Amino acid sequence: MNEAAMVESGNMGRVAYARIAPNEDLVLGVEKLCLAHGFRHAFVRGALGSLVDACLETQDGKYLQIKGPAAEIVSLAGEVRSQEDGTVRAALTGVVADLSGNVFGGPFVAGANPVCMTFEVTLEEWLPASETCAASAGVIPFPVAK
Repeated sequence: MNEAAMVESGNMGRVAYARIAPNEDLVLGVEKLCLAHGFRHAFVRGALGSLVDACLETQDGKYLQIKGPAAEIVSLAGEVRSQEDGTVRAALTGVVADLSGNVFGGPFVAGANPVCMTFEVTLEEWLPASETCAASAGVIPFPVAK
């Protein structure tokens, strides 16, 4: 993964504690929650739940299927970013344990991670200080010390 690093100034905004329903996809569910709460950008701060099956992307771009039922989420982190077309896109990475206790980690594949019973997630809004993002979020930009 050769992604460029980005440093961005801003402030943390509101916090949402929400639930993703059974059989709803984890990644798409986080995106849907952000849209419902009006979060253009957000960080995943905590989560608790399990998936029917889990699907992670490997370093070589392939997919790893972890069979359930109830593949447990051991940890989850990620962020949601607004796209130019107004949609939001979640990038979630985590650690999953199967029924035998084997542990797997990596990015979750959107559309391939159905929630088992319910999934609790904590989202924290991010308000970038850049004028374009701040103006659209209703925030007055402030000078950043250099």
